[in-house]
Amino acid sequence: MIVPANTIPEERSRFIHTYLTITKGTNRLMLMAGDQKIEHLNEDFYGSGISPDDADPEHLFRIASQGTIGCFATQHGLIAQYGSSYPTIPYVVKMNSRTNIVDIKQAEPQSRALVTFQDVLDLRKNGNLHIVGIGYTVYFGSEYETEMLQEAGSLIAQAHKYGMIAVIWGYPRGKAITNEKDAHLIAGAAGVTACLGADFVKVMLPDTGVANLPEAVLAAGRTGVIISGGEEGSAKDFLQQTYDTIHIGNARGSATGRNVHQRPLAEAVAMTKALSAIVYKNATVEEAYQLFNQYE
Repeated sequence: MIVPANTIPEERSRFIHTYLTITKGTNRLMLMAGDQKIEHLNEDFYGSGISPDDADPEHLFRIASQGTIGCFATQHGLIAQYGSSYPTIPYVVKMNSRTNIVDIKQAEPQSRALVTFQDVLDLRKNGNLHIVGIGYTVYFGSEYETEMLQEAGSLIAQAHKYGMIAVIWGYPRGKAITNEKDAHLIAGAAGVTACLGADFVKVMLPDTGVANLPEAVLAAGRTGVIISGGEEGSAKDFLQQTYDTIHIGNARGSATGRNVHQRPLAEAVAMTKALSAIVYKNATVEEAYQLFNQYE
């Protein structure tokens, strides 16, 4: 592993410990994503096919505390409200978010920081919480791309300075984008993220499948490519997809939200264990699926 050159000396040991903890010494990451309450409003948390458990925001924290994860990403406000009840969860503060009310056909996507980096430092210190990093979404191709890139770059530099990791949600999106799942475009976004200095970049799986994912992995260099989970599906199919992105696509992990939290608590916890077995222990799909089925 490489400690960022701008990490101040007294925080270098924190960065090393954090990185090794969330990757479990494998250089891979299983990130549990819980930022959708802003991004998708209540669509992901209430309705047909979604466990009633998911209607309560605390469901996310119960899963993260009982499951096996690398880190849990959600907004500053939720961490401030619930973090004191779950102080040992490794948190990634999702710095920016936008709702999906305004469609990109109406206006170019823009997402700016909800809080400052000082707010993150204060939450870590005053709440005595295990805050391991920050996350930020960049909509590559939006007419507001420059503003988001500038803000992301500054936040990444500050995170590294104080011993935290940084994850970019990297999505080509806007009127200039004709296919946001184009493999070559995703690779370009991964390469830009490397230039920002992030430790990991969360991207969507190309529409042509995992075979075309290695281009993005190469473009990202030392920035680890992790794959967005997408909509909730069958457990075994999702575990297979996760396995393939790592062993065929050369990805370095997963960033999973709906495929975890839309399930009842015991089932959701089991899914985190199954995914982590694939990401961190090179478990086969069958071995991971057996772990998942143990929730019963």
